[in-house]
Amino acid sequence: MSDSRKISALVTGCTPGGIGHALISEYQRRGCYVIATARNPAVLEELTRQGFTAVRLDVTNQESIAQCKQEVEKLTGGRLDILVNNAGRDHTIPALDIDIEDVKATYDANVFGPMAMVSAFSSLLVPARGLIVNNSSISSRSWDLFCAAYGSSKVALNIYSRALRLELQPLGVRVMVLVTGTIRSNIVTHQQRSLPPGSYYEPVDDVFKWKIWYSQETETMPAEVYAKRVVSETLKGEGWLGGLIGGTPYELWYGGLATGTWLFNFLPERVAHYIFSLYWGIAAMKRRMDAAREKKQT
Repeated sequence: MSDSRKISALVTGCTPGGIGHALISEYQRRGCYVIATARNPAVLEELTRQGFTAVRLDVTNQESIAQCKQEVEKLTGGRLDILVNNAGRDHTIPALDIDIEDVKATYDANVFGPMAMVSAFSSLLVPARGLIVNNSSISSRSWDLFCAAYGSSKVALNIYSRALRLELQPLGVRVMVLVTGTIRSNIVTHQQRSLPPGSYYEPVDDVFKWKIWYSQETETMPAEVYAKRVVSETLKGEGWLGGLIGGTPYELWYGGLATGTWLFNFLPERVAHYIFSLYWGIAAMKRRMDAAREKKQT
């Protein structure tokens, strides 16, 4: 059982090289009792060698979640202070080219997984007056290119978190959303998609491939820097006056491009759309796609 004086933190998706691993490393450095989770046995072995308490968990599998919860209950004595729903799935593809089964898998990881984790671990979070941290993305609040599936899954997570925060308030459990910007991680290496044959976007395939790696090449923040700020905010506690002063924030916008994206949300929709159309080079894409169609017709 963990030291009862320590804050307990469970983080999902802790593969080395990702955000989750940076978070558990920082929690451990701060003296917390850390429970690292992953679904790959090889990753669990590596985490154990690094000194973490590692538990197998697949957030898309109800049986795996139930088994993890039983093990964590034993480890922590029935209380969990912090649950970080970090595990997720990248999904870059044009909206016209999405495969519905692929999108369902993304929603399983990014939306239904966190929902299932909260439902399962609520009986440990309520006694601890704990904190739920849901890792969202600036893609959910931006005008992003080729991110309809990924961004919409994070929008769903945002709305779920808002409702959850209200409903858990009488139980003393807090909910925090990480509106995460571009962070150095291995997420884009997990599953890279290609444009399907006949895609309207074949003439701009180079733009599509560039966008896949965009988060790793544009104002990208080291995961260790990101983790320090996130952990500091999650350890603030309940604060005063119902959390209005000094407590953990409802949202934390942090990472590359996060501040700029936050500011754009104050602009009228048409203005922001126009600016991002210029930023993504939509007019140039249109010219190349029109030229390709004309060439094909001749």
